[in-house]
Amino acid sequence: MQLLLVEDDLDLVDALSRVLASRGLAPVCCADGQEAFALVRKRTFDVIVLDLSLPGMDGLEFLQRIRDAGIRIPVLVVTARGSIGERVEGLTAGADDYLIKPFDTEELVARIKALVRRSQGVEDFRCGHLHLDMASGALMRSGRPLEIAPREAAMLRTLIMRPGRPVSRDELFRAVFGGEADHQPDAVDVLAHRLRKRLAGTGTSVLTMRGVGYLLVDELVSDAQVST
Repeated sequence: MQLLLVEDDLDLVDALSRVLASRGLAPVCCADGQEAFALVRKRTFDVIVLDLSLPGMDGLEFLQRIRDAGIRIPVLVVTARGSIGERVEGLTAGADDYLIKPFDTEELVARIKALVRRSQGVEDFRCGHLHLDMASGALMRSGRPLEIAPREAAMLRTLIMRPGRPVSRDELFRAVFGGEADHQPDAVDVLAHRLRKRLAGTGTSVLTMRGVGYLLVDELVSDAQVST
């Protein structure tokens, strides 16, 4: 996935670049709106993460110019401008989603992936009574928000995007813990045990594939197949 990160806070750029790279995203970074506009006219990107306060050309003008040029790359605005009026202004200018600083990096990654999947025509993911709303990254149970800890949610999002298919422990570790150095790979096993208990009654279960990883199973489909 090719991602353009347009942000002039170099410390934030450094931190986000490492997180995004650990999630399989390939960020191209620039700190100037004019430079970013030149880039999107030359290269193809899957998604743009855009700050509004930029030198050269601010984020709103950048948005308006790429939309006027017929460029339909999904844009996630990340900014400290949090008023309703400013959000409306950003969305009107052509943003697809809006995230207020400071933000959780897991939410950022979920929203990025949601935008890309929506642009590719991929619908929301469902398993049992669970539903991952790709527009917001929210996990739902029978239409209501699922009460779940952030790391459990990160693991569940990764699994529900591949229902019935195993996900390796290494990939789950990267999705949940990213570049955190104070966790060992076996932390995934502990988390899977907690998640398995959390999902009781949701029509889904987390199965262990020894030597491979974990997979999410739709118990409702399995029961139907058994009954027929």
